[in-house]
Amino acid sequence: MTRLPLLLASLVAFALCSPASAADTGDVTRLLALSLEELINTPVITASRQAETRGETPAHIIVITRQQIRERRYHNLADLMEDLPGVDFMRGTKSSAYNNFAVQGYNGSNKILVMLDGVRIGHPAGGNFPIAENFALYPAKQVEVLFGPAAALYGADAVAGVINIITDRASDTPGAFVSLRGGNFGNRGASFMAGIRNDNRLALSMGGHWQQADRAPLNEYYPTEFPKVDARTFGGGVVVPAAARENYVGDISSNSLYARLDVGDDLSFGYYRNQFRSLTSTGDRPATAIYREDAFWDTLTDTLYGKYRFDLSSRLSAELVVDYSLQEVSPDSRYVNIFTAFNDGYEYARGERLGIEQNLTWKIDERHRMQAGLGYQDYSAIEAHSLPNPYNTNLEPATQGLLYRNTTLPLQIYGAAFHNISVYTQVQSQWSASFSTMAGLRHDQHSEYGSSLNARLGGVWHPQAQHYLKLLYGEAFRAPSPEESLSSFGSFDGSVDAGGNFVGTGFRVPNFSLAPEKARTLSLTWDWRPRPEWNLIASAYQSSIQNLILTQPSAATASIPGAVLVSPESKGNAGEETHTGLDLIMQYRFQINPAWSGDIWSSASWITGSIDEGNGIDWDIPFVADSKIKIGATLRYLDRFSITPQVFRIGDTDNGRKSAVAPLRLSTPGFTLANLHIGWHKLLDGKASAWLEIHNMFDKRYYAAHGSGGRTFFDMPQQPRSWMLSLEYSF
Repeated sequence: MTRLPLLLASLVAFALCSPASAADTGDVTRLLALSLEELINTPVITASRQAETRGETPAHIIVITRQQIRERRYHNLADLMEDLPGVDFMRGTKSSAYNNFAVQGYNGSNKILVMLDGVRIGHPAGGNFPIAENFALYPAKQVEVLFGPAAALYGADAVAGVINIITDRASDTPGAFVSLRGGNFGNRGASFMAGIRNDNRLALSMGGHWQQADRAPLNEYYPTEFPKVDARTFGGGVVVPAAARENYVGDISSNSLYARLDVGDDLSFGYYRNQFRSLTSTGDRPATAIYREDAFWDTLTDTLYGKYRFDLSSRLSAELVVDYSLQEVSPDSRYVNIFTAFNDGYEYARGERLGIEQNLTWKIDERHRMQAGLGYQDYSAIEAHSLPNPYNTNLEPATQGLLYRNTTLPLQIYGAAFHNISVYTQVQSQWSASFSTMAGLRHDQHSEYGSSLNARLGGVWHPQAQHYLKLLYGEAFRAPSPEESLSSFGSFDGSVDAGGNFVGTGFRVPNFSLAPEKARTLSLTWDWRPRPEWNLIASAYQSSIQNLILTQPSAATASIPGAVLVSPESKGNAGEETHTGLDLIMQYRFQINPAWSGDIWSSASWITGSIDEGNGIDWDIPFVADSKIKIGATLRYLDRFSITPQVFRIGDTDNGRKSAVAPLRLSTPGFTLANLHIGWHKLLDGKASAWLEIHNMFDKRYYAAHGSGGRTFFDMPQQPRSWMLSLEYSF
């Protein structure tokens, strides 16, 4: 990195020495004016399923535009989420989902609804799924983030909020481009977008991405946390001695494909695929896992949808949406860790969803409008874990014919099929020029978990042009995912007890009696725009989850016929979680002179909360820092040069566990992290841009909270300084 200052100085000097033309000055002035207009009046769809400005919705919502995505170097949804207010993002800490995160205290990807143009693209059956480099943002026109429960509009899993990636209509695609990038630790990737259209009102846009990274060898950068130690079973037996241990590896790869076909203004079809591959040793300590490049998760998700929009009258419009999604963990996925007694253990999981929904929008009169919808969703899932051989996808779960390793016991594989019928309505009323309300209600009838009714109530008071005061109450439910209710894994070493039963250790057993979680949030948001270039937001919220699903000790020690399980665990409903928080957000856009402009964005977040399990043990909410400060700025010289520094200050994070008898609270120290992105534009006849990105610029050794409760919580080392060079070319 000794040449880095010289490189930065050269880039800045080249940009500043380039003469500014009148056209250049006019371009940057128009871009700045457009940005200010976008900041205030960008329409959003996520808040009400139809286009409206941010000031019209009582929800706390943030919109990130294409320009911001590009300048802030949000390559994927993980990059964007890490920079959001109230979000704790813990990279590389969860083997099955890779990254773990919490949104305003709600922990896990199964509590956030991720959509593409209003269609679900997350886990089809509601389980955890990787949000990482796989959700690349190359097709995004803008990304809308709605905070808080929104089940009244979007159904199950919209607990922490909704993220909607909005793409251009194929006929409005701004043009084709290709991007190539490479950096240290084997970081490399490419993405593209292109489109065609004809006079018959047919328009097709397509894009894709590929990415791969070896990641840093943590044993070299964090030798204390990743030493070569004995790999031991739960019984203490040495499987691999320290002297024979392998080197640390941690590579990841991802790819995606996006296509959208528009037929006129009313009919569109879409296809979206993303794949993510990471090692199953991700986040595991050396004593508990073997680091092998052939031991990986490989998750593939396909989504196909169609939309047809039509008018029934001048005041009544409708949209029919049909979508299908399938997510599979490859049967070649395997893990080699303490839970398999360091033998090869294979994994297969499948989730499938078919949905159809008819939505209506009725303009009742000049003051009132109503949205309503009726939907049907059909689901199926398979959960197969701790397999001695790869799962045969040509056979049903009950006919796999597999035995638990080191036993004569048939291996149990679980599957499920269920459906849901939903109906919702929401009425928005503009009572005066300064006051409006919204009231919504949704009823879901789940074939496994019965009836759920969820409300959404809100109001917006607009006393002055620059002031918006919003109050919102929202409810959401989350049915237990097959991953939680059906998952079963563990290992046998061949030993038997006095009764001839095989002894199993490290077991998670299914729980068929789980109840759905129920979430409620009350938020108050003050949106103040003292001048067009300023935007200040304060959002306070209080949330609760009843029937919270957590990993707990299980009494089902004889759940496998012919076996006795030692200290098994299962997912269970663990009382209630409550949390209270405040997010302060500032955005400022400025122009120093005709050549120089920029913007600053920042957030400060505080949160406190607890989990009451009802068993005498009280928890603070885990994996959530009580304070977070995030600051970023972009400084532009005409449209030739841009520089974007970012600083994150994340407070201490702990496992939350408290006990008067045996305190078990463990803490991960806070950290300050700086990133820097530099862009050099209008290269190659004005069609190209080059970027230098530096993450963890000062090479800070920092950690993320990892584990599950007081038993396995520990600090997970994060990546050292890394850099990447990118070249983008527009056609």
